[in-house]
Amino acid sequence: MIDQLIKVKCGQTNQKKYSLLIPSWNNLDYLKLCIKSIRKNSHFDHQIIVLINEGADGTESWIKLQPDIDYVFSPSNIGICYGLNCCRSLVETDYIVYINDDMYLLPDWDKAFDEAVSEVGHKLFMLSATMIEPTETGNSCVMVKNFGQDLQSFDEEKLIKESVQLVKEDWSGSTWPPNILSTELWDLVGGMSIEFSPGMYSDPDLSMKLWQAGVRYFRGIGKSKVYHFGSKSTKRIKKNNGSDMFLMKWGLTSNTFVTHYLQRGKLFEGNLGTPKIGFVTQLKSKLKRITRC
Repeated sequence: MIDQLIKVKCGQTNQKKYSLLIPSWNNLDYLKLCIKSIRKNSHFDHQIIVLINEGADGTESWIKLQPDIDYVFSPSNIGICYGLNCCRSLVETDYIVYINDDMYLLPDWDKAFDEAVSEVGHKLFMLSATMIEPTETGNSCVMVKNFGQDLQSFDEEKLIKESVQLVKEDWSGSTWPPNILSTELWDLVGGMSIEFSPGMYSDPDLSMKLWQAGVRYFRGIGKSKVYHFGSKSTKRIKKNNGSDMFLMKWGLTSNTFVTHYLQRGKLFEGNLGTPKIGFVTQLKSKLKRITRC
């Protein structure tokens, strides 16, 4: 695998704020829109690093023409776990932001991140932006408003205009992208866990590794907004059984972790405390683990 990878730095020497890691698998049109939104709506200048998985749709050729994008190219799809870890060697800044290519970042998304990072005052944290999605999925961390379910129906002008009126309080339970954590913390926990390749449940696993390292500050930022078209790549892959893998690795279900540990979806109130897990919940996790074994 590693001998087939091509890593390219664009040669930009200007000071960058964050390093943005964007994995993409034959999803060029969505990637173009994502990059456009970063260039158009960011308050700061960032290092952009794209992981090109396969690139059979012309992604590599297009990226080569972009003077402000560093990239890793793999001739085969190595997934997000191996892929994001491969991007680490190109990172130049003190903070890593992981973004999906089917996201449109709204104005000053990064300014809201920067204000929150300054407010925390230390590096033991993970922050997530707040997603706006076109359909209701039962996710309490998401704002629902339809500005298009695909590129053909996407209304960029309406989104930018009306997103200002979409308000959500900061919420607890940061796990999924767009998320930000310090490069130092990323290195401490070893980045993404490759046993979850190609990537299902790697997000809560990363949060659990941070939890084990002492992080108790998992905050979703209401003012940092992105529009998410929704799993344009994951619908095409053969998925790993991430739920069982998480259970076998950590001894509890992912749902128990995000609900009881991270308090996901509840109003953010600061550092999280030690969770109180009821006997029934603990018993269910043990029985599930025994069944999987």
